[in-house]
Amino acid sequence: MKQLKLYLETSVWNFYFAADAPEKQQITRQFFQRLADYQIFLSEVVFQEIEKAPVVKKQPLLDLIEQCSPTDLKLIDPVFELAQKYLTAGVLPANSIADSLHAAVATVYEMDALISWNLKHLANLKRMAKINGINLTEGYGKKLELITPLEVSDDLL
Repeated sequence: MKQLKLYLETSVWNFYFAADAPEKQQITRQFFQRLADYQIFLSEVVFQEIEKAPVVKKQPLLDLIEQCSPTDLKLIDPVFELAQKYLTAGVLPANSIADSLHAAVATVYEMDALISWNLKHLANLKRMAKINGINLTEGYGKKLELITPLEVSDDLL
């Protein structure tokens, strides 16, 4: 069976260390224990968001990413164009540039799922339908699942 291709946006990396949200932290750590079962990916957007984090949080996040060795997907023109379509259509709020880029990267590179704890903008059924609607209109036929780490594996339920 082929491994699922999962794009991990910044919130997933963050919740690995989120002691202030112990339930999500536990689920995230269990998910990370199973990463070998998947092909994992991220993009420069994750590093840009981590760069804004306080210094004490930044290095542990970068160390975790290095340890997990995800494939870094490049921000190419079709990613920027699709992200702009989401914003122009109001699928994501105008100030959600990073979220639109995460969704666009996952779509353009044909990920099986975008994994996120961002329930407001990404891991959300209504947003997923709207994002996939734009994707279809723009010629991207593969449905993108936008889900939390909890939903990836039966082992975590």
